[in-house]
Amino acid sequence: MQDLELIAFQIISNVGSARSSFVNAIRAAKSGDFDGAEKMIEAGETDFLAGHKAHQQLLTNEASGTAAPVTLLLAHAEDQLMSAEAFKILAREFIDLYRRLDKEDA
Repeated sequence: MQDLELIAFQIISNVGSARSSFVNAIRAAKSGDFDGAEKMIEAGETDFLAGHKAHQQLLTNEASGTAAPVTLLLAHAEDQLMSAEAFKILAREFIDLYRRLDKEDA
C-alpha cells in the first residue's frame, strides 16, 4: 500500500506543478510575453511527463497482474492528471488566441 501512496503522491505533485505552469503560461501570454509563455509550457510538459510516467507505472503493474486497489487518494491523483491535461490543451489554445489578438492590435 505504501508504494501505491507514493506513486499517487508523485502523480499529484508533478501534475499539480504542471497545471500551475500551464496557468502561468496563459497569464504570460495575456500580458504579451509569448516567449515566457512558451517556457512555462515547456516546464509544464516536463512536470506532466513525470506525473504521466508514475501513472504509467500503475498501468504496467496492472497489465502484469498486480492491480492497484482503487482508493480516494488514487482517484484524486487520476483527477489531477486529467485536469492538468485539460489545462495543457487550454493553455495552448489561449496562447494562440492571445497571439492572434496581439497581431490584430499591431
